[in-house]
Amino acid sequence: MRRVIYYLSSVFLYLLVFLFPACSDDGSKTDLPLSAVIFHSIDGKQVAFTALTHSAVSWEWDFGDGNVSTEKDPVHVYEEGGYYIATLTAKDNAANSVSTKVNLAVSLTPYALLTGDHTAEGYDGKTWKLTMSHTVNDKLVNSDANFSLLAPNIPSLPAGAFSVYVGLPEAYNDEFTFYYDGRYSHKTTDGTSFGGIVYATVLQQMGLSEITKVGGKAALGQDIFALTTYTPAENAIFVLNENENFTIPTAPDFATGTQPPGIPVVTYPGVMTLDFPDSDAFIGIRDFHRKVIVQEITSSSMRLVMFMTLDPRAIVNQNPLIALSTSAAILTFEAVN
Repeated sequence: MRRVIYYLSSVFLYLLVFLFPACSDDGSKTDLPLSAVIFHSIDGKQVAFTALTHSAVSWEWDFGDGNVSTEKDPVHVYEEGGYYIATLTAKDNAANSVSTKVNLAVSLTPYALLTGDHTAEGYDGKTWKLTMSHTVNDKLVNSDANFSLLAPNIPSLPAGAFSVYVGLPEAYNDEFTFYYDGRYSHKTTDGTSFGGIVYATVLQQMGLSEITKVGGKAALGQDIFALTTYTPAENAIFVLNENENFTIPTAPDFATGTQPPGIPVVTYPGVMTLDFPDSDAFIGIRDFHRKVIVQEITSSSMRLVMFMTLDPRAIVNQNPLIALSTSAAILTFEAVN
């Protein structure tokens, strides 16, 4: 009998200790308001999402690429790299809802790096300009298959080269803006643009532009660059090709083949190119050939190869105009926004 009483007493104490506090907690429990926060991690094109929510009973995801999910913590693989906005909408038992968004940079493509984050608030393209600091990769070269040095005693361009040695600090002024929808704009600060002197001379002879300044003689033995009056093209567009065999007319000694009617050409296989079709738009150096090679691009810099014609004898045909590219400039541009 004593054992029974002892046992019942123990059960009673257990209930007092554990159940009554529990009841007290239930009575003072406060429901948290509906809220949602997105946590995510990116691995290549795969993004793992976690919904950090209070009082939610359902979750709706819009990944920004046309795909959706109702999982609480989905994993989504984007077919293409780029910038996206993922949206989470959480709902509670009363059908109240709350939404939150997150901007994603997923395995960025060269096009995305060139044009910038079009999902960002206030997006107005991505602007680039020639960097005055230059890099060890910035150099003047021949337009041959290997881009051999134009002047062996100048292995790379020092900081401020076009200002200090060429006498044309205006080369660093222009700004070039690329938009996600394919538009392109060019801003000059003084109504002139930097380019090769032979092309500038031809434009002046044709009455299409005026040379305002020349430079390069002190460092290179002759003036090879010029500033010309220039009004940027309106409604210009650009085309970025990530992989193509790019062929351009070149000096006979640099040629890897010929094209009818016997024009010497050099072909650069499997390169990335940037072109401005159906307009006189260009980037960096204004010359006969506006299509350029993109050697490297990151979110903050890109390195381009721009071709020039430095010898008037390299104009081998007038109609249609065919000018051999006798040299090239490899230059680095920096993002300014």
